[in-house]
Amino acid sequence: MPLQNRVQPDGSIVAVPERGTMMGNRGGKFHRDDQTLGKRRWATYHWICCDMHYKNMKHEAMGKGYTSLFFLDEVTALAAGHRPCFFCRRAEAKAFLGERKVDGFDRELHPQRLGRHETIVSGLPDGAMIEHGGKAYAVKGSRLLQWSHSGYKLAISKASVMKTRLLTPPLITAILAKGYQPRWHPSATTGERA
Repeated sequence: MPLQNRVQPDGSIVAVPERGTMMGNRGGKFHRDDQTLGKRRWATYHWICCDMHYKNMKHEAMGKGYTSLFFLDEVTALAAGHRPCFFCRRAEAKAFLGERKVDGFDRELHPQRLGRHETIVSGLPDGAMIEHGGKAYAVKGSRLLQWSHSGYKLAISKASVMKTRLLTPPLITAILAKGYQPRWHPSATTGERA
């Protein structure tokens, strides 16, 4: 039975078999000793997105130090309010934050993770995610790719959706608009042609 540590674009955490292509955490341990979650969904406001495999390092998914979380891809992690890790993804973390300090960024981002944000879809950059008709979609070119735990399944025209809920926090959406290129799940290439 899978652990409840798979993150959806809205930031919720569920138990499904798929692990995705990236992992991360929310600032430490917030699971119980029996490897289940209580009401808490983070330990601190430092939420990161990491490489799935880094220098053959191994750890227990719900061990003593932190609660490991899994994401379909970085696009999903960013939508859920995670940023690149400075330990295993230093170059990407620097490109993402620029001159900003981690602590100040994370403090500013945290209320956005918890809030609801409306948006006009036409101006969104690639990698931003929205909710439309109760489903999550990622912006890629002129298309919106429908998200699932196993990959992007269906593409619809970006022009077909006007105003909706923005899942990716505005602070992260602004970084995407400045040109940050997140890692996509391989299905994003086939999903775009659907």
